[in-house]
Amino acid sequence: MPHRKKIIWRSPTGDVIACVEKNKVLQENLVEIRQVCQDAFEDAVLMGCDEQQIRAVFIELMNNLESAYPPQG
Repeated sequence: MPHRKKIIWRSPTGDVIACVEKNKVLQENLVEIRQVCQDAFEDAVLMGCDEQQIRAVFIELMNNLESAYPPQG
């Protein structure tokens, strides 16, 4: 199931990211991320892992991502 909620992307200063191409890339990235996560989630469940633990590991992974770029805004 694709990501259905319309996201209004914002800059660090709160400005709306209005560029059509940027929004298209961001949406495509979300679709790809969701599919990779769904596949990994299903693999883990099929191998007998606890669903709540899988979700916790995914959340920890996301919370620990770091940008290679300096903060903007």
